Amino acid sequence: MTAAAPSGVVTFLFTDVEGSTRRWEADADAMRAALAAHDEVLRQVIEAQGGFVFKHTGDGVCAAFASPRAAVDAAVAAQTELQLPVRMGLATGEAELREGDYFGAVLNRAARVMAAGHGGQILLADSTASLLSGVDLVDLGPRRLRDLPTPVGVFQVCAPGLRTEFPPLQALDASPGNLRTPVTSFIGRESELDEVQAAVKAHRLVTLTGVGGVITQQPDKTVSESVAAALEGRARLLVFDNAEHVRDAAADLIEAILARSSTVRILATSREGLGVADEQLWPVPSLDVGAGIDSAAVDLFVERARSVVPDFSLANPDEAVAVVEICRRLDGIPLAIELAASRMASMTASEVRDRLHQRFRLLVGSRRGVARHQTLRNAVAWSYDHLDNAERALLQRCSVFAGGFDLQSACAVGGSDDVDDYAILDLLDALVRKSLLVADRSAGRTQFSMLETIRQFAEEQLVASGAATEARNAHARHFARRETDILALWNSPHQREAYTWFSAELANLRTAFKWAADHGDLDVAATIATYAAFLGLRVEIYEPITWAEQLIKPARSVNHPRLAALYVMASQCHTTGRIEDAVGYSDAALTVKGSGRDEVPDGIQSWLSAAYLYIGQPDRYVELCRARLSSDRENDAVIQAYLVLALTVAGVGDEAMAAAIGMIDTAEATDDPWTLSWALFAYGFAFRHVEPGRALQAVRRGLVIAQQSGNRANESHLAICLSALEAQHGDPLAAFDYLMLAIRNFQDSGHAANMRVALAMLTVLFDRLARCEAAATIAGFAFSPLTAAFPEFGTAITHLREVLGEATYESLARKGETMTTAAIAAYAYDQIDEARTELNAVSK
Repeated sequence: MTAAAPSGVVTFLFTDVEGSTRRWEADADAMRAALAAHDEVLRQVIEAQGGFVFKHTGDGVCAAFASPRAAVDAAVAAQTELQLPVRMGLATGEAELREGDYFGAVLNRAARVMAAGHGGQILLADSTASLLSGVDLVDLGPRRLRDLPTPVGVFQVCAPGLRTEFPPLQALDASPGNLRTPVTSFIGRESELDEVQAAVKAHRLVTLTGVGGVITQQPDKTVSESVAAALEGRARLLVFDNAEHVRDAAADLIEAILARSSTVRILATSREGLGVADEQLWPVPSLDVGAGIDSAAVDLFVERARSVVPDFSLANPDEAVAVVEICRRLDGIPLAIELAASRMASMTASEVRDRLHQRFRLLVGSRRGVARHQTLRNAVAWSYDHLDNAERALLQRCSVFAGGFDLQSACAVGGSDDVDDYAILDLLDALVRKSLLVADRSAGRTQFSMLETIRQFAEEQLVASGAATEARNAHARHFARRETDILALWNSPHQREAYTWFSAELANLRTAFKWAADHGDLDVAATIATYAAFLGLRVEIYEPITWAEQLIKPARSVNHPRLAALYVMASQCHTTGRIEDAVGYSDAALTVKGSGRDEVPDGIQSWLSAAYLYIGQPDRYVELCRARLSSDRENDAVIQAYLVLALTVAGVGDEAMAAAIGMIDTAEATDDPWTLSWALFAYGFAFRHVEPGRALQAVRRGLVIAQQSGNRANESHLAICLSALEAQHGDPLAAFDYLMLAIRNFQDSGHAANMRVALAMLTVLFDRLARCEAAATIAGFAFSPLTAAFPEFGTAITHLREVLGEATYESLARKGETMTTAAIAAYAYDQIDEARTELNAVSK
């Protein structure tokens, strides 16, 4: 029988399987069986001793006992029966019982005692050992355990059947040295502490580098006192804190110390390395924010907020969201987070978040201590003031970038006729070493960035210098000039690189476009809007379409050369469901183009008037494609593919198949992955009913090409076509996989019109599988002038009306029609999961 949960003074038993990850990786089945036996042994012995299991930790348990002796007896009984190497830790103290769980410092103590042990070992904290009699214990002495401020007396239980010899405890040095006991907790640095400890063991000098406010000053004795202690042989580790303002003097002193002593190791903190031989740099990152409410940054905010508002909590969902956003916008910088948390005395988290655009005025504190840690501005200014004039100037000008920048971009914004690329590179290197820029090399090319706090400070200095307009103009012109080389990259086998560049630079393109548009530089703004929309459409990022729309009125007023191109880009707003606007832009583009005042650049003519497909006028699109094909001004394969698609949608399949003759060969010759994958899609779509085998082969090949080259829009279309072919002539389970891919892509990108196409194909598949209610519901959402042109969709609807009856079908279809995009997607995923389960059961 399960015992009642004890309260008051409780003895806690924590267990954990040593090396469990390795065991899972080596033989998951054997580990699963062993863990089941492990769980049963622990359950039996804990219940036998009147214990209460209140938590499972994956490979261990947490149990509470009213009696310390009962807890020890349970641990001994378990160790004699367990086959896995289990370490156990016990501690006794007061804890709060709330909703079946315990809270209190004693739980941390039990967990840390357990973590210090090894498989087969039972360790007790002195709080438990002092309450026992008749138990054979070995006093292992006071030990410093991770995250506990004072040493804990640790004892090992000895009993018949238990091992007595174990490796040294996994604890910190028992002597805390001469550093003062910290007055605040240390949050979010557990893994970093382990890594720094390993670095100090491997290198005689380790320098922690980071931006101001990431490395915070710790009280310590003077350098001269540390040196004296080292010379007397009583110190093995010296700490040099905040050495950047005395960098040369600190480096000289450290070199002298290391030259005279082979036993001393030195840990330094500085905004940049000291340049001493054998120095190991260890960049200190900002606190993690990625885990949201469970992140280390949020933990720090909450703890510091409670120091000024004891009952502060994240119970209010809106306030919890605000705290996460504060930590994210403050880049996880501990000092900034602490200063923001101190504002909780007189503000809500939402109010602080809403004022972060003035963070340097907002984030000031009443704390005592060094001036540079009293305000966020002082902390950043401390680093900035140690730059030379050239470094300051480049940092200021690089503040115009959004998201990041490469060397080429930095030269365009920060260079001048008398400064070459290598001079800029040297300055960037210096700013990285001084922790004011971050260099990311993970994508195969170096991308520089600033923490937003640094960027805002540098931007303030740029404005104050009077050079802001010049720098922002240079930034906008640079990204306009990139059109030629980026589109040349796209029009090659290396299309994925063009998409990677576009995704990485989207924030910069947005900033450059907005600056140019707001300041009347129509040439720059139109250039950016046109090629950004061109690339964005192929990877299902539709924001730049709205940029083109914004420019139509000013471009029309001056009869700008890119007016027709802007209309074509604007007409792609059908992707987000704005069909009527898309048709209007298409009509206007044809008028402008027909007047002879403008020509649409090669590469986007094929998109002109595609909106007519979505209003059930494929014949009109057929005429336009034929006219463009006869003009021979653009890639024949692209126009040919669009013509094939338009003819197929128009219901003239014979003409579509005839028009497809030679299309794939022409596309192959372009050496252009987008064109080839699109041609393969058009071929498969046209031949799907007449020659399904060849169509299936073509579409499968097209999907591989689209995915390898990063053409996400083509990937989505090919997935839809492939799902229909697999459903009828291949594997229904594979059909569901392809439909899930397409639906998820369209939902993520907001392409409402094509999401209806994917759902129309799902309707057809569900109808074939006799899942009629789901099919009718989804059909209600999927129905549109475009999907109505697909014969298989119309056939499915007719069949559903017959099976369900008109009234039932209409009721279900209305239900689907009124669903939001998110709701219909969730419904579709659930129905697909159910259908998969049924198909798998049948196949078995």
